[in-house]
Amino acid sequence: MFRKVRRIYQVVFFALFLFLVFATTASLIGGYPVEWFLAIDPLVALSAGLASREIHPLLLMSVPIIIITLIFGRFFCGWLCPFGTIHHACSFVAKKRRVSDRIKINNPRKIFKLKYFILLALLAMALLGSNQIGWLDPIAFTWRAMSTALIPALDNLAWGVYQGERHFHASSIIAFLFVVAISLNFIIPRLYCRLLCPLGALLGLLSRFSLFRLHRNLDLCNNCNVCGADCAGAAQPQDKLRVNECLLCLNCIEACPRGGIKYGFLSSSPTTTTDVINLGRRRSLAALALGVTAVPLLRASDGVNPRANPKRIRPPGACSEEEFLEKCIKCGACMKVCPTGGLQPAFEQAGIEGLWTPVLIARLGYCEQQCALCGEICPTSAIRYISLAEKLGLPPYTEPIRIGSASIDRGRCLPWANETQCIVCEEVCPTSPKAIHYKVVTIQARNGKDRTLKQPYIDLTKCVGCGICETHCPVADEAAIRVTSVGESRSRTNRVIITGGKL
Repeated sequence: MFRKVRRIYQVVFFALFLFLVFATTASLIGGYPVEWFLAIDPLVALSAGLASREIHPLLLMSVPIIIITLIFGRFFCGWLCPFGTIHHACSFVAKKRRVSDRIKINNPRKIFKLKYFILLALLAMALLGSNQIGWLDPIAFTWRAMSTALIPALDNLAWGVYQGERHFHASSIIAFLFVVAISLNFIIPRLYCRLLCPLGALLGLLSRFSLFRLHRNLDLCNNCNVCGADCAGAAQPQDKLRVNECLLCLNCIEACPRGGIKYGFLSSSPTTTTDVINLGRRRSLAALALGVTAVPLLRASDGVNPRANPKRIRPPGACSEEEFLEKCIKCGACMKVCPTGGLQPAFEQAGIEGLWTPVLIARLGYCEQQCALCGEICPTSAIRYISLAEKLGLPPYTEPIRIGSASIDRGRCLPWANETQCIVCEEVCPTSPKAIHYKVVTIQARNGKDRTLKQPYIDLTKCVGCGICETHCPVADEAAIRVTSVGESRSRTNRVIITGGKL
């Protein structure tokens, strides 16, 4: 019965996860709390809190998961986690037929402690202000893969009927890593959960104190070991149950032919369970040291402050770069909801530390003036909520939010370089008055006849860097007008500097 109930929970919560991801579009989002799974993730709350020294109110929703874990154990891993459900289904498909083989493969291994060291290293990085938990956190991992790889791939096969044809920067790498994580189940069931998952490690540490846990009745047990054949977490129920590794799949209860395993309140005993996690002081310190040394190494790469990468164009409402990296968990929710598909996972634009954080690639899509959805759904406020009035600089605000500024490549611009009439960038410019204007000039063409052209110019005091001009520029491949991050409102140093002027 327990297994059936657990499967119902897994199906329901996985369907809920898919629905929330699916609803994360400009047309469907409505009032749905699409960031709910990210908000209840205790590791997201902990890492963002350590890095930024503050807790977003939304992340307080993770408190019930912590309480549930302290009472029931790793209920989240076995019953709610959507990534865990995918692993569970794949491990079922890859399950070996012989019971003896399954018992052997489910034996605990010392290497499974790796996830605790990963957790320590990532938390040490968070303490130094570098939030890298999104690389391996199962909810952020799944969100990112769904948003930037799996759903766009399916939608493109269906002629873009869902969100239109979309392509994401280096999404094939994200898809590859997701497939690799899933494929690990064909080696050992739920190997990602046992070996790599930092959230599982955190919940495992908490579950040591759980009030409810499994208990094996030694009077009924005949040591057949069948209970260990389908254990999802290598918790070793046939021997001394490892409480911190138990995912509460409850397969052992169903498997025991004598009904010798029960799950109940304070039903453990020293002879049948253990909640000891012996990581070793030296190895723990080494993991912490690895995290501490990783931060300056990551920041030694190109694209980080103080010299900003010109292609590092953050969404409107993004915090200062330092604060942004403290809070962003690389989940990809902002990229999913972006109506134009312009928000993309960073690859080289923000350095290794900013890998997979959102940047605007204006050639693929622009920042819609009447949209601030990316700030509405960001679970950690790396992109803070802004009203349309604030974004556009309408009263009571005096200045619009700028994410960059445009510049014209006169060597590629049709009126400048090819004596060809074109005012597309001026026509699509959404600001009022327009940031792109033109001057009418008459030139002598190659055939000797006079030709009147409208040559575009950019008023940097009006340009907000939305990128619509670059998106619609008729020059294929590299546009003749391009947006860079200079002039962004969130930075006081990334500016166009001229002597004696206002800029």
